[in-house]
Amino acid sequence: MRETPKAVSPKSPSIIKQALTVNRKPFPWGKAFCAGLAASLPVFIGLLFANLEYGLIAGMGGFTYLYVFNIPFAQRAKKLFFVVLGMTLVSALGTLAAPYPLAVAILMGIIGAATIFIFGALKIIGPSAIFFVLVFAMTSGMPVHPELVLLRAGLVFLGGALSWVVAMIGWFSDPHGPETGVVKKVYSELASFLESVGTEKFNETRHKVMSDLKEAEETLAVGYIPWRNTDIFNRLVILNDHANTIFLYVLENFSKTNVKLPPELGVFIREIAHSLDLKNKNESVAKKILLPEKMDEAVLELFKKISDADAIMNEPTSKINQVIQISKPSLMSIFLGAFDKNSIVFINAVRFGIITTIANIIAYQFEFTRPFWIPLSCVAVMSGSTIVATYHRAIQRAFGTILGILMASLILMTHPTGLIIAVLILLLTFMTELFIVKNYGLAALFFTPNALLMAESTSHGSFTFTYFASARLIDIIIGIFIGLIGVFFIGRQSASSRLPHLITKTIRSQAQLLFILFSDQGTGYNARKSREIIKMRTNLNNLKTLYNTAAGEIPVNQKALEYYWPVIFSLEHLGYLLDNCSKNEYRPIFSDETLSQLLYVCETMAIAANRKQSPTIKNVPEMEGLSSIQNEIITLQKSLQIDGSVTF
Repeated sequence: MRETPKAVSPKSPSIIKQALTVNRKPFPWGKAFCAGLAASLPVFIGLLFANLEYGLIAGMGGFTYLYVFNIPFAQRAKKLFFVVLGMTLVSALGTLAAPYPLAVAILMGIIGAATIFIFGALKIIGPSAIFFVLVFAMTSGMPVHPELVLLRAGLVFLGGALSWVVAMIGWFSDPHGPETGVVKKVYSELASFLESVGTEKFNETRHKVMSDLKEAEETLAVGYIPWRNTDIFNRLVILNDHANTIFLYVLENFSKTNVKLPPELGVFIREIAHSLDLKNKNESVAKKILLPEKMDEAVLELFKKISDADAIMNEPTSKINQVIQISKPSLMSIFLGAFDKNSIVFINAVRFGIITTIANIIAYQFEFTRPFWIPLSCVAVMSGSTIVATYHRAIQRAFGTILGILMASLILMTHPTGLIIAVLILLLTFMTELFIVKNYGLAALFFTPNALLMAESTSHGSFTFTYFASARLIDIIIGIFIGLIGVFFIGRQSASSRLPHLITKTIRSQAQLLFILFSDQGTGYNARKSREIIKMRTNLNNLKTLYNTAAGEIPVNQKALEYYWPVIFSLEHLGYLLDNCSKNEYRPIFSDETLSQLLYVCETMAIAANRKQSPTIKNVPEMEGLSSIQNEIITLQKSLQIDGSVTF
């Protein structure tokens, strides 16, 4: 049995060096142009109707496009629709609360906390709270006219609706592009996995395939539209299910071997992955593959399973157009799982709201000229997922903002009007979205003058270069400082201290699921919708998020993290195997003695994990046909053993 790989961390560069590192990701030219178009088009339309101010207010709704990512269009449509509603709501609240500084402070904290919680619980990628807080801050900083609430909110809604249209244009040319991409990634990693059998890379590639399979399953689930079931989508779902079948077959039959599989099998699967990009494919990949003349029975069966995947690609629509089963948790179960005192998502949301409110109160108490720039900078800094990421954000924002303020000051000194403002918004938004993938500091260089241009143009302020530059710089530095202090004192060690408790909960939830899967629960019982499987998934999700957050703490206990990594690695794999067993209606029923021994083993591990002790190695009973689960429980027992060098 191969040992689970340890989390080895080379000596990390300094925080400053990490913060200033420029990523090598390619520039997103198309997305950047569409983002600029979405932000500036409302301003151009406002100019067309001779009302620049209305256009600028509607342009705030254009921030909706910044929440566009490569996700299924069905999910994108729903996500952006609720972003538009959120932007509309916060603009209305900002207008109504403007006369009451304390109300502005409290509402900004609530808006930030609620957004952080929702995005964290639903695992929505994107800028999270920053633009909701920005729109709220900008509307609360406008001339105080509560009676204009419907007008301002309506304009923001129209600008957001225009962004929604721009974001959905790609659906006409490639409606299932994101879903195809994740399934292709699964088959590419599956090929690497087959090539790693019998090598030291087996566990590493096994983990990658498992993660990609789960990502693909989640992507296909959110991309499913019951009333629009297409041939392409059905094929992708069945292909992903079949990739899962191949993966489990390899785990059951080749996980202990030291002999490599024929390389042609990996080539076969890579060709299937490549063919997913081809339009109107009708030629079988199997005809291009020359297999070895001699193969043992297990390898031959694997080849047949891979051939079945190739056949799925070429089945006629009449055969492929079957009813597919899509399983996804309810929103209620997701939010309830995240709404827990030990959930790092909930903890981060509360922390975020408290610090934002405090920053806002300080800003208004000392009567700064534009007080909302202080909490806004605080929010931008705290948007980092960990304390280390927060420090990175602070450094990046400091460098980017200083240069951005100078750029904004020079722009505003020229008193731009009309068409020039619209063009500047287009260019600055374009540059922001272009460089955000490279480094947040580079994006801040363009985002800062863009936000200042929109805010000052709608607030009718007058200023000198020196006053404006110094005032904004002081505001932003104070906001950064408050954010860093709050995160350091409230968030320090909050994640790592909760790891033992959540590992214990996860082991016990897996034991409960194991019991209901392999005991007689009566006819008609659906394990896929059971409370036990939902609880296990929730605990695993919370545990992975907690570990990632703990890895970014200051100071970080590297020895403890290296100890916990194989434990979480094993728990995640065991969860994956149990989850797959729940799909099988013809699962074996174990004897009372076998179930009792399995529960005893799990409870021994749970108690030891909670006490930060090594569990006694117990005998794991034979699980006929499910050796991968048996082996993973044995591995988990070994992973929980603590050596003398680990201190908690």
